[in-house]
Amino acid sequence: MIHCEGLVKIYKAADLEVFALQGLDLHVEDGELMAIIGNSGSGKSTLLNMLGGLDRPTAGTLTVDGRNMLKMSEKDLVRYKRESVGFVWQNNARNLIPYLTAMQNVELPILLKGRRRRERAIQLLEAVGLKERMHNRLHQLSGGEQQRVAIAIALANHPKLLLADEPTGSLDSRMSDQILDLFRELNRNMGITVVIVTHDPLLAKKVDRVVAIRDGKISSEMLRKRSYSEELAELEQGGVTGDGADEETHVEYAILDKAGRLQVPADYLKAIGIKNTNKVKVELVEGTIVLTPPEEAS
Repeated sequence: MIHCEGLVKIYKAADLEVFALQGLDLHVEDGELMAIIGNSGSGKSTLLNMLGGLDRPTAGTLTVDGRNMLKMSEKDLVRYKRESVGFVWQNNARNLIPYLTAMQNVELPILLKGRRRRERAIQLLEAVGLKERMHNRLHQLSGGEQQRVAIAIALANHPKLLLADEPTGSLDSRMSDQILDLFRELNRNMGITVVIVTHDPLLAKKVDRVVAIRDGKISSEMLRKRSYSEELAELEQGGVTGDGADEETHVEYAILDKAGRLQVPADYLKAIGIKNTNKVKVELVEGTIVLTPPEEAS
């Protein structure tokens, strides 16, 4: 579904150039449910905007569902944003029109396509659990219910890719959990590819793959040891005690680029005494690569 190679994005302001992405490589399979995490300024939202056609890369390769995002015309880009990709934002003001009902909000993008909007809108609101609330106006809905309406809108025109930018950022933990469960259900039932940018640690328990971005590159990936459905089944059968909060559910891997470079987590470097230097001693000891601080001058 998504193929990024050597992706670069440079923003220019006056005489200043800011590298938001610095040669990022990423591959996402069709039908995958994954999360992208990273600190503010790491480049994760920039990547999401380019996947959605809201921004263009400066250099590199970016294809989404077979489309070359660097060479698409403005007309094709508009069609792509309208038909192939759905967006869910943290700020409901970007998703919803406040004076319309839930039903009318979902009908609007379908109307732009000239399709039978009422039947599709009802189907989507049922899918996100709002069958009994479809005629309510937004001020009559909770924050979580409004976000469910936003997800229904994003799915209105049968997109193949759903992009969510901090979709649980303004919700409490209980409602965040429900929204993440909904993403899993939609991914499983509809086969839609879902990419979520988030700071929410709950995602690590619900998503099979988590990609971390640091300084405009993929620094690591966390892969689930067992499928989430298997863990739920074991929990329901009483095979797991408690909520499993302390259990390690994922294995983390550092990512090597084509030149063999990797980003070592800052906490690891600090733990072995690497500070105030950009040098590290690398040795091969009995088949294991060992990093140590540079030797002090005698």
